Order: sequence, then C-alpha cells, then structure tokens
Amino acid sequence: MPKENQQQEQPQQLSLNDQMQRRHEERRHLMESGVNPYPCTFDVTAYAADVLATFREEEQLPVSVAGRIMTIRKMGKASFFHIQDATGRIQIYLKKDEVGEKAYSTFKLLDIGDIVGVKGYSFRTKTGEISVHAQAFELLSKSLRPIPVAKEKEVDGQKVVYDAFSDKELRYRQRYVDLIVNPEVRQTFIRRSAIVAFIRQFFTSKGWLEVETPILQPIYGGAAARPFTTHHNALDMQLYLRIANELYLKRLIVGGFDGVFEFAKDFRNEGIDRFHNPEFTQVELYVAYKDYNWMMEQVEELLYRTALAVNGCDTVSFLGSEISLKPPFRRLTIADSIREYCGVDIDGKNEQELRSTAKDLGLELDPKIGSGKIIDEIFGEFVEPRLIQPTFITDYPTEMSPLAKEHRSKPGLVERFELIAGGKELCNSFSELNDPVIQRERLEAQAKLRLRGDDEAMIVDEDFLRALEYGMPPCAGLGIGIDRMVMVLCGQESIRDVIFFPHLKPE
Repeated sequence: MPKENQQQEQPQQLSLNDQMQRRHEERRHLMESGVNPYPCTFDVTAYAADVLATFREEEQLPVSVAGRIMTIRKMGKASFFHIQDATGRIQIYLKKDEVGEKAYSTFKLLDIGDIVGVKGYSFRTKTGEISVHAQAFELLSKSLRPIPVAKEKEVDGQKVVYDAFSDKELRYRQRYVDLIVNPEVRQTFIRRSAIVAFIRQFFTSKGWLEVETPILQPIYGGAAARPFTTHHNALDMQLYLRIANELYLKRLIVGGFDGVFEFAKDFRNEGIDRFHNPEFTQVELYVAYKDYNWMMEQVEELLYRTALAVNGCDTVSFLGSEISLKPPFRRLTIADSIREYCGVDIDGKNEQELRSTAKDLGLELDPKIGSGKIIDEIFGEFVEPRLIQPTFITDYPTEMSPLAKEHRSKPGLVERFELIAGGKELCNSFSELNDPVIQRERLEAQAKLRLRGDDEAMIVDEDFLRALEYGMPPCAGLGIGIDRMVMVLCGQESIRDVIFFPHLKPE
C-alpha cells in the first residue's frame, strides 16, 4: 500500500484543551481503580419533578434517580450537587460515611456534565431545599467534553446571566448541547409531538386510514419544486426524493379507499430561510366524494381543536401579533386579495399584461416563468405577509394549480384554497382533478413550461394518468405544513426552532 494511503487511513488525533485532557485523565483513573465509567443500566424509580411534587415532611420516601450533574460543590466529607433529568433538576446530598470510601473517591473525579445514578431518600435541607440524601451512588457516563454552563451574578439587585449558550447557529448545530443547557427548548418539541398526535387522532377518529408511500420515486410530482436526485445501483436508475406524496395517495383513492393520510418527510431542493428547510414535514389527506368547501370546514375545526388541546386556548402569539384560531376564518379569492392589498386587477390579464403589472409594482421577474408564477410572485410579495389572521385564499388561476379541478362556476379558475396565518401559508387544498384527459393536458402544459426553463414545473407521470383512467371519485385533498403549524402554535419565529436538526451551511 502506498505511504500516502497509509497516512490517510490513520485515525485523526483529537486536539484536547486543558479541561478535556483532565477529563480523559479522570476517566483513566476511574478505570484503573476498577470503576466502569459507562455501565449498562440503572434502575430509575423516580424523576426530579416527582420527588419535588410528592415530598412530605413527615416521611422519607425511598427514591432512585438519575441525571446529568449541572452544579457541584465538592467538600471534605460531604458534598452537594444538582442533577438534571427529563423533568427538571433536584439537589443531591452526598456524605462519605454513608456511600463509602470508594464511591466518594469516585465522586471526587466527577465533573459538571457527568451522568450519575443515586439511590436514597427525599428530605429537606437546613436551607429549605427539597433534596435526595444519597445512600448509594454510581457513575453512569463520564463526560469528556465540558458543557457550557450559564453563570449568574447579582448586579444592582438584579440577577444577571452570563456565559449562556445563546449563539443561535451554534445551538442549531449542537442541538444536543442546546437541550442540555436550555431545557426550556424541550417544551417546543414536546408540544410539536402533541400537535402531531392530535392531528393523527383527529383524522383516525373520522375513519381515515394512515398509510405510507414511497420516498424514493422514479418520477417526482405533486408540487412545483426542484427535487433532490439519487442513484439506485442495483437497478442502475436515477431516483428522486419525493417533493410531495399527493400522486401516490390519489392512487389509493383510485384503489377504493375513501380517506387516506400520511405524515411525510418531503424534500425540496430550494433555498433556506426562517420559513424554509429543504427537508420538512407535512401531512397530506385525501377524502373521496368531498370538495374544497367541505375541506375548509375541516381545517377550521382541526386548527381550533388542536390549539385548545395543546395550548388550552384558541389564541396564539406569533411574530408580535395575537392570532385567533376561532372559526370561521375569512375567505378571499386570490384576485380579490391582490385587488385589496395592491390596488390592481389581475382578472382576465394575459402573461404580458401580468408581467407589466408586476413591473409597475416594482417586481423583477424571471423571464422563464409563466402567468401562474407571476401571480404567485405578486401575491407572495405584497399580500401574503399582510394576512396575519387566518384567511382562506381561494379560486386560483388554472396554470397555478395543474392538479386541481376546474371551478364549477368561474371559467379559467380552479377550486383551490391556501390557508394563510401569521403571514405564511399553513396548508393547501384542492377539489382534486379526476378527469384523466384534462389532467394530461395540464401536465403537458407544465412540460412546455419546463422547456422554457421553469425547472419547478411538473413532469408528465404516465402511471398516475393510467390510474386516473381507471376512474377516481370526486375527492378533496389537503396538505398541512407541520413545521409552520408548530411555529404558529408555539410562537416560534424560525423553522429552525421547531426542527431538532435543521440544515445549515458547513462549519
């Protein structure tokens, strides 16, 4: 083997600072003294919040707790430290005479960040703090890297926190550290889980079936977006990470299911900002024999009930505004919304006229996009950010919605709505197009837009068209952006605050 390859295969040496060197030395001393710094298990019978809530002065309840050391005061023959578990913090009192010489010597080699298990009983200290009096103590995981611990001091009678782990980008990159030192962050993700659970219960209670559809797709579709591509070696074929699961769920409606939904990870090769992440979560729902008017009522009920279940009220605070989720929501056609907020009328205008209107409004447009995208740009720039209270924007031009059913009374439009709240789209819905002839025409028109250079235009999916040719009943479809919904319900200003591990530029 060439020498240069041998050099490349050698493991990289860690560059250790003084604190990390000391912790590695402590780990070595522990192992030499017969202490396993990483045992397999520990019997936990109580959590910090339980101990604090159930404490009674007259009884010393036996407890077995475990958690990460967050503060530590090492003294001669007795010491105090706080551990943090999934529910909060509690103080531990450790006495050498009770836990024994070996256990206390082990404690002397511990640091903030180490994870320990303690068996003992609850009591109140002389200073009045409910604590656990340790009778047995065990190291469960030696931390080799120091965690950033905020410090407090009093300045002019006010408590001031400094050295906090507050750098936003660092917190996103090292979410594990963020969760340790800023435990309030956990609450957003606990509420996110509750939101997803409530939506799932809401849908299943109505008899709709939760399903799974492919993430790797030979033809991507169901939305206007650029995909991520990958390669399947065994089949020697290019595949795409799905941008939406719509076309597969509609296939299931063709197959005879009356209502199906899926919580989906979708992937769109687009920019990153506080409302967009290239990997995101949405739930899509399709119900046979219904239309977009019926779906609006379902969305109103769902958001209202979810807010009550998760927050206990129907009002949320988001980006400095109080938003009421109590039905009914305002309904406004996209043309009327542009007329109201921009003072221009887009009804009946062709592409050139729309382009001129956009220019008059100060918009610079890509020459490759068509009429639908121009209207979308005008709406997104001048209308959407101003829709703070929940508003259904309805009745879009056909070109903007190639998968939606033509409007039953307004030629040139389709039966579609988007729900906007807090200045951003939360969900999208159609009366689904089920005429295979018209659907082919729409997709072929999209293909022409691709030839013009619109790389977000849809592709003709022959298998989906074949499915429609077998017959799909009238159907209402809905897609809800889970990340944005959590942002609004939890009052978070960035999508990165509701995703555990958001995408970032390389360090």
